[in-house]
Amino acid sequence: MSNESILLTERDGHVAIVRINRPKVLNALNLELMQQLAELMEQWDADDDVRVIVLAGNDRAFAAGADIGDMAELDAAAMSERDQFAQWERIKNVRTPIVAAVSGFALGGGCELMMHCDVVVASETARIGQPEINIGVMPGAGGTQRLTRAIGKALAMDIVLTGRFLTAAEAERHGLVSRVVPREHWYTESIKVARRMASLGPIALKNAKESVLNAEELPLTDGLKRERRLFYDLFDTEDQTEGMTAFLEKRRPNFTGR
Repeated sequence: MSNESILLTERDGHVAIVRINRPKVLNALNLELMQQLAELMEQWDADDDVRVIVLAGNDRAFAAGADIGDMAELDAAAMSERDQFAQWERIKNVRTPIVAAVSGFALGGGCELMMHCDVVVASETARIGQPEINIGVMPGAGGTQRLTRAIGKALAMDIVLTGRFLTAAEAERHGLVSRVVPREHWYTESIKVARRMASLGPIALKNAKESVLNAEELPLTDGLKRERRLFYDLFDTEDQTEGMTAFLEKRRPNFTGR
């Protein structure tokens, strides 16, 4: 494991793992951390050997929000000029599937970062919310938009306007997380999910991720057209030939990402 101070990185075969490492402030997200995280994810996204990324925190917190001290003294012009959300756009544009391993608090920016991931494995201890309203602001990294698309207007309004937290079970019930696991298994289960995904065709994984994300942003007719194009494109890959041949031959496929 290599220590980049605020980010810890590790490789497990075709799985790249990054853990947020600011335990004294419950993994609060500052500009430096987001810049490093965006750069790291872009590097892995360009690496054909990386098929899945795992993003984790620690037992107490995935990330308990933005670092308030990092922006408390800024005015609107200064916030706009530093364009901190550019880093979030870089993460949004990563085509490699991202698994979030969530334990403890995923609040404010932590909830927004979780929603930038594709599969969310949550500990039963997870507490998820957008409490920015408590300090006189509102979500700004997609919290009002992604949350509403995930769980609907009524519950999103309740969370954003009152600052209430969801339990892991509530979050799963309302479609905000993918799986809830016992507290001792949140990290190992996330790695298991990532390994399963990494055993599959990496081009198909990226195309499938893109198509599901399109469903949030495009009208149905346009989404279906793009789905078909992404589906057809896979028939020009060696992985499609290998996958279907292996199925017919009743053996495990060996996907190479070509």
